[in-house]
Amino acid sequence: MAQELSEEALLRVEVEQLKKEVKNPRAPISKTGKEIKDYVEAQAGNDPLLTGVSEDKNPCKEKGTCVIN
Repeated sequence: MAQELSEEALLRVEVEQLKKEVKNPRAPISKTGKEIKDYVEAQAGNDPLLTGVSEDKNPCKEKGTCVIN
């Protein structure tokens, strides 16, 4: 779609997008970084990548063995 627009039209689209983005509320990283860190630490106990998956709940567990005679 962008190839079909002239340079002026592309600039208009970009300006409209920037107008939308400038309205988004912003917060300093010193605040949001701490909030993200606290959230990740609070959820760490539920993360299967950190705690592992029990054998009975593991969907990728081998169901049986294959024997070739």
